[in-house]
Order: sequence, then C-alpha cells, then structure tokens
Amino acid sequence: MYRVWSEEGTLLCEVSGKYRFDAVDREDYPAVGDWVMVDARPQEGKGTIHHLLERKSCFSRKVAGEKTDEQIVAANVDTVFLVMALNKDFNLRRLERYLTMAWESGANPVIILSKADLCEDGDEKVAEVESVAFGVPVHVVSAVENRGLEELTPYISEGQTVALLGSSGVGKSTIINAFLGEEVQLVQDIREDDAKGRHTTTHRELFLIPEGGVLVDTPGMREIQLWEGDEGFKHLFEDVEAFAAECRFRDCQHDGEPGCAVQNAIETASLELGRFQSYVKLQKEIAFQERRANAKAMMAEKQKNKQLSKWSKRFKKGS
Repeated sequence: MYRVWSEEGTLLCEVSGKYRFDAVDREDYPAVGDWVMVDARPQEGKGTIHHLLERKSCFSRKVAGEKTDEQIVAANVDTVFLVMALNKDFNLRRLERYLTMAWESGANPVIILSKADLCEDGDEKVAEVESVAFGVPVHVVSAVENRGLEELTPYISEGQTVALLGSSGVGKSTIINAFLGEEVQLVQDIREDDAKGRHTTTHRELFLIPEGGVLVDTPGMREIQLWEGDEGFKHLFEDVEAFAAECRFRDCQHDGEPGCAVQNAIETASLELGRFQSYVKLQKEIAFQERRANAKAMMAEKQKNKQLSKWSKRFKKGS
C-alpha cells in the first residue's frame, strides 16, 4: 500500500494487477519521491497505481542481510543532505560510503556537520571532511545555538527535493522541524555514553515545505551496504585514481609491485593509508555486489521466461 499525494489530496493506493505482473524486482515498485500515474477514486480516498514515471535520480543501498536486493531510500532527489554529528558519530570512512552512494544516485551531495555546540575543534573536523569530499559544500550547524541553518535554505527552494541521510541521533529531525517551523518530527536525545541516537524516525516520509520544496526524512543508517557505485566511486576517489594512473604497470594491485605510485604516495604522506584502505574495501564490495546482482538478474529473467512459457501452453490448451 502507498500514500500518494495528488490534486484530490492524499490517496491510499495499491498497484494494479498488470503492474505487479510486469514488475521483476522490488526496485520496479514505487518508492518515496517517485511520480506515478494513478486512477484516483477521491470519494473513497483511494486509487490504483498503473505506471511509474522515469526516475531522474535514485538513492539506493543493498538491503540488510544476505539477500541481493536493492532498497531504494529515495527517488527523484535533487540534493542529498549527508548529516554527520560533530561528536562520536564523526566517521570519515562512513562518510565516504554516503558520498559514493550520493554521486551514484544522480543527486548533488551536501555535507551537514551538526551539533557544532558539542565540538571544540570544528575547524579541524571541517578540514578532515574537505580532504575526502572534494568540491562538496560543507555546512556546520547547531540547532541549540540556532547557527548555520539559514545557509541550507537555498537548497530547498520551490520544486526542489532534498533527502536527509545519516545515523540515528545526528539531528535530521531537528533540521526538518526548523524548516517546517513546527515540531512535526519527534526528537530524542543521544545516549551520553557512546553518543549514539535512538531510532526516532522509523520510516521514510515526505514533507512539503511552505516555500514549495520537499524534504524526505529517512531512518538512521549506521551500516551502509552499497548497491551500485562504480561512477560514484571514481568520483569520490579521484585522488587515489590519479596516483594509480602513474603506476609503472597498468594492472598494478598496489601491493608491493615495483614502480607503484600509490604506495609511494602513502610512504611520502601524499595519501593517507586509511583512505587507501577504504578505497580497496569499497572497490571489492562494489565488484562483489555487481557479480551477485548480475547472477540474480539472469535467474529472474530465466524464471519469468519459464512462467510465460507455462502460461502460453495453458492458453493453447484452452483455445
């Protein structure tokens, strides 16, 4: 079931039988932020979804667990607010994952460093973030001090959609409440012992901003498994890729080969070891997911052809 905003108000909708038949994977179904064609029944407050319009962007990750399925976090997003708190939540390696997914989605990433009132070395943290997020806007905000939130307003102008992503307790709901001018999202304090937040938001939800923009709130995601990310990966690790292009051997694995420019950059402190290790880990993860996704797609196509063949035989017998 889906809640769909329309000219007739909010409708409770389900997909048609034909839609369900044509859908192969879960990504074929509507997600938060999608535009759909609906046969509306406003007198009932219901409707039937017949078609999903083409997405201009799609922010997705692999579902939790062993299943090889894509979970669409939000669709048709113009800007992604990657929210990270300036406390123990601060984690550059996790931010690299978010940035990879953001670049791959087709949306523009913007980094929001929240809870600035809890941090004494904010300038150093900003410098660390800028060292891995080349050219990405970085904003430091504090809801307690009412600082920095006004800098985010231009991103949420009329017709623009912004999705907020980050761990639990980083302040996503607080930002949404600030833009809406009222407490529509529950806000909870973080745990003092480890600075981790509780899951205040448990589902994805759209909010219409008075200025005409749309905000998409998402549940906190501390663990992120990539779905796709080849283009986003290359964009994020341009520095590592530039060093790799200077290696003596084109197929250099950067693991002790002579003339390795990457290892030389690490030894001369031109490249941080932790960033290179993140590069290797994400590269392997993306390759692994691609192999699993390809195998799953082939299996799904085979099963669908088998089902069509079965129905075709039944139809011939009936005629």
